[in-house]
Amino acid sequence: MATDVTSSVEPPWWRPPKQGPRTREPLTRDAIVSAAVRVLDAEGVDGLTVRRLAQELGTGPATLYWHVAGKAELGELVYDRIMGEVRLPPRDGSPWADQLKSFAREAFRVMRSHPGLALLSLGRVPVGPNMLRIMEWMLDVLLDAGVPDRIAGYFGDLLGRYLDASVLEESLDPDWRSDDEAARARFQMIQDYFAALPPAEFPNLARLADEMFAIGSDERFEMGLDILVRGLAALTEGQKPAGS
Repeated sequence: MATDVTSSVEPPWWRPPKQGPRTREPLTRDAIVSAAVRVLDAEGVDGLTVRRLAQELGTGPATLYWHVAGKAELGELVYDRIMGEVRLPPRDGSPWADQLKSFAREAFRVMRSHPGLALLSLGRVPVGPNMLRIMEWMLDVLLDAGVPDRIAGYFGDLLGRYLDASVLEESLDPDWRSDDEAARARFQMIQDYFAALPPAEFPNLARLADEMFAIGSDERFEMGLDILVRGLAALTEGQKPAGS
């Protein structure tokens, strides 16, 4: 079973929590990260700078650098804080594929509520305490299902990329079924364009134009998730369950 991870398990490159000067309400790393989450939600990743955060907290950048090494570490701290909102499904003996899908839906829900979060993980390996908790849970599910070690070790990265891309695309381009008139018109224009392509030259695009625009973002997410999990199941068939 998964090992519980405490908040004391942190990457060695993170600056340890410190207390601020006693001249006023002490400034802590926890308070800094809470303020950073507010800035991220309101202004996106571009607004998440040490200088902007100092303004939010009514202090100077030098004070924040005593707690946080820089923007990169701040991004890791914010990412890990938000991923702490993910509620992991209980390991109750239900089918592993169902547990994996439940986790993915929950992570998608949390990431959707903080759209700028996806950009904080691109090109990085998030390894804070909350991510360690998630990674250990996922490896426990996969290995218990008999997924080979190499695939189990990589699947979390693959699923993470899918989650990042799904959230990022949704945040940049409203769903065609939303209340955004401009988005609906744009998607309809592309659909009509595909449908009008010369069938002799583009038979598949012309025939499937309606299908390609028939579902919204939630259904697309579910379809992609199902394809990922089915592929994982196919690779696992015939494998000896871990620990047996």
